[in-house]
Amino acid sequence: MSSLQTSLLILGASGDLSKRLLLPGLATLLDVKDDWDVQLVGAGVEDISDADWKAQVRESFENAQASKNEEDEGAEGESRISARLQAVIDASTYRKADVTDADDLKALLAACEQDPAIYFALPPAVTEKSCAVLEDLDLPAGTRLALEKPFGTDAESAEHLNDVLHSFLPEERIHRVDHFLGRSTVLNLLGLRFANRIIEPLLSSQHVARVDIVYDETLGLEGRARYYDKAGALVDMIQSHLLQVMAVVAMEAPASIDADDLRTQKELVLRAVRPWGGDVATAGKRARYTAGTVGDRSLPSYVDEDGVDPSLGTETLAQLTLEVANWRWAGVPFTLRSGKALEQQRREIVITFKDSPHVPNGLTGAERPDKLRIWIAPDEMQLELNVNGPGDPYTIDHTALSTTFNPGRLSAYGEVLAGVLEGDATLSVRGDSAVQGWRVVEPFLQAWRDGKTPLDEYAAGSAGPDNWDNIDC
Repeated sequence: MSSLQTSLLILGASGDLSKRLLLPGLATLLDVKDDWDVQLVGAGVEDISDADWKAQVRESFENAQASKNEEDEGAEGESRISARLQAVIDASTYRKADVTDADDLKALLAACEQDPAIYFALPPAVTEKSCAVLEDLDLPAGTRLALEKPFGTDAESAEHLNDVLHSFLPEERIHRVDHFLGRSTVLNLLGLRFANRIIEPLLSSQHVARVDIVYDETLGLEGRARYYDKAGALVDMIQSHLLQVMAVVAMEAPASIDADDLRTQKELVLRAVRPWGGDVATAGKRARYTAGTVGDRSLPSYVDEDGVDPSLGTETLAQLTLEVANWRWAGVPFTLRSGKALEQQRREIVITFKDSPHVPNGLTGAERPDKLRIWIAPDEMQLELNVNGPGDPYTIDHTALSTTFNPGRLSAYGEVLAGVLEGDATLSVRGDSAVQGWRVVEPFLQAWRDGKTPLDEYAAGSAGPDNWDNIDC
C-alpha cells in the first residue's frame, strides 16, 4: 500500500504558474517519492479537451525530466517519461469550472478520489472569492489549501482572509506558499547557524556591522504587467520572500525544526522589525528601469512595456533598510533589496562583520571586513577572512573559504508540493506572519504613494541608480 494517497486539485491549471512550475514540480516530486499515489485534477475557465490537457501535463513532465537529466549529466537532457509518470498523466482529468461558483466547486471536490490538496494557481482576488465559497461547503476531512503570494493586498485584507480560512480549516492545513525558501535552503541556514559553535556566537550586534539580503534579476517584465504593475518590487519580492529570509537569518534557535517551533521564532523576528532610524522616507528607496541592454538583450523602458500604466508609478527596484529591534540585533542595519533588469543576477545574504578592534603594529596591508556570504539556489557559502599573505608574512591579504551545501533532490515547487501534499506546514507562512509582513512594508508603501520618497531611474543592465550605494558586496 502506498505511503501517501491524495488528490491534487489545481485551480487555474491552464495558466502559466501551473504549466511552468507546479506540474514540473510535481514530476520531480513523484520521481523522489516513488511510493506516493497522487491523483491530478485540473480546473480553469478555459475549455480544454481531455487529450489537450494530458498533452499539457506530459509536456510539463517532459520539461522537468529534461532539466533533471541535464543537471545530472551536464549535457542536453532527453525527454523521457517513466511508466509511473505516464500513469499519473493517463489518470489525470481537467474540468472547465468557475471556481467562485458553489456547484462547480462541489463537482470538482467530487472528482477527487482522495482527500484533496487544493492549490490556488489564481490571482489573489479570485482566490479570496473562491475561499469564501468553500467556507459554506462540506469539505472532506483532510482537505488542505495552498495559496500563492501575495496573501491579501494589505494587513487588513490579510487578516480578513485569515478569518475566512480559519472559519472552516485549522491553521496547520493552510499553506501560504513561499517557494523562495525551499526545505533544503532552510535546513542549510539552520545547520550553519545552530550546529556551529564558531558561527552562532558571532551573529549579533556585538560583532556584525550590517546584513544585506539581495535578490537582483537580469530579467525584465517578461509579459507580467497584469500582476506586476499593480504589485511592484516591494510587494512582489520583499514583502513576502525577503522578509522570510531575514527572519530565518535573524531568529533565535528553535527548540526543533517542527513547523510550530520554527514559525514561532520567525514571527518573533518580524514583530521586532522597524524602519531604520524610524524614518520610512529615508529608510526606503525605489526606482524603475529605463531603456538599456542586459547581456545581449535590449529592453525598453518599463513605462513602454506592454500593459504598463505609467501613472501608477510602479517601482522595479526596491530597497528597505530595517532594524530588528531586539537584544541580539539592535543597532544592526538589515538592508533588503530586489529588482529587475539589473546587470547581474544576485541571490545572496551577506553578513559583514565589524572591523578588528586592534591590529598589532608591524602587520600591514589593506584589511577588509570579514564577511559571511551565503548564496541561495544554488546554496553555497563563502567566509572571507584577513590572513597573512603568501609572500611577505607581515602583510595582510584577503582570502575566502568556500563550500557548497546539499542542494536537495527537489525543485523549489517540488519542495512546496511535498509540504502541501503530506501536510507539513514547515515551509509555509503562518497566518500571523503573513499579516505582519504587510505591517512591515505598509508605512513604506504609504510614503511612496504620498510622494515622500523619489522614484529614481536606472538604465536596464546597470547596477542601479547612480545616486544609490547599490550594496557593493
